[in-house]
Amino acid sequence: MIRRFIAPFVALSLSTLALAAPADTPTATRDLAFGAYQRGDYKAALVEAKKRVDANPKDAAAQTLIGRLYLEGAGVARDMKQAMDWFRRGADNGDTEAAYLYGVGLLEGIDIAKDRARARAYLEKAGVREHAAALHLLGEIALENDGKDPDFAKALSFFKRASAAGSADADYALGILYKTGKGVEKDERQAADWFKRASDLGLAPAMVEYAIMQFNGMGVERDRAAAVDLLRKAAQKGNAVAQNRLAHLYAEGLGVEVDVAQAKQWRDKAKQGGLNDPSLDFLSNAPAPKPAAAPAK
Repeated sequence: MIRRFIAPFVALSLSTLALAAPADTPTATRDLAFGAYQRGDYKAALVEAKKRVDANPKDAAAQTLIGRLYLEGAGVARDMKQAMDWFRRGADNGDTEAAYLYGVGLLEGIDIAKDRARARAYLEKAGVREHAAALHLLGEIALENDGKDPDFAKALSFFKRASAAGSADADYALGILYKTGKGVEKDERQAADWFKRASDLGLAPAMVEYAIMQFNGMGVERDRAAAVDLLRKAAQKGNAVAQNRLAHLYAEGLGVEVDVAQAKQWRDKAKQGGLNDPSLDFLSNAPAPKPAAAPAK
C-alpha cells in the first residue's frame, strides 16, 4: 500500500515553501529572497538567497530556497544534484522542509546514492517537528520494514501524528488498515470515518473508497446518490478507478438511470488512465442512444 510522494516531488506547493523561512528570520531580510520568489523573479531570488548564505553559511531557509530553485529549474537550469546538495545543507542547519526533501532524495536515489538509513534519519528530523508528509512517509517505511514483517504499531503511530498534522494521505492509510484489519481490529465504521476525512481534504482515492462504502452501506449509512456524486468528483480529478466505477453504474443502471453514452465516456477515460476493464467491452457494440423526438408544433 506504499504511496510514494515522488510523482508530485517536483510540484511542491508554494505554501509548503513558505514554511522554510524560520519564524525568527527578520522579515525585511526574508522578503528580499522569498519576496522575489513569490513575484516570480527567480533570478533575483537566487542572487538574494546566495547573498544571505555568503553572509551566514548557516542560513537554512536561504539554502532551502536555493535547493527549490534548482529543483524547479526556476531562474537556473534544473539540476537535481545541486538541489539535493542545497537541501542537505539546509537540513543540517535545521530546516524542516529541507530535511523532508533530502530524506525523500536519499530514499529514492534522486541524483544521490540511495541510503534508507540516512533517509529515515532525515525524515525523522522533519517528523520531530510534526511535518505531515515526513510522518506519513515514515509510516509507509514502517509498513515496508526493509522486507520484514510490517511494524504496524510504529506505522499507526506515525499515521496518526501525520493525520493530526493535516495529512490526507495518512487518513487514507489509516482507512485502509481499518478496512483490511491489518495491525488493528477490522472496523468498517472506523475505516469509513478515516476515508471521509481524507475525502473531505480532496484525496481522490479516499473519495472512491468512501463512495463505495456509502453506496453499499458499509460502516456508514447507505446513500447511493451521494456516493455517485462523490465518484463523479473523483473521476473529474482523473482517478481511473472512479471513472471505471461510474462506467459500470451507468451501464448497469445502479444508483442512476442507464446511460450508455455516459458509460462509454467514463469507460474510455478510465482506459486512457491505464485501467482497461474487458467486462465493459460490450459497450463498444451498444447502439447509440436515439435522439430525442422534436416537440410537436
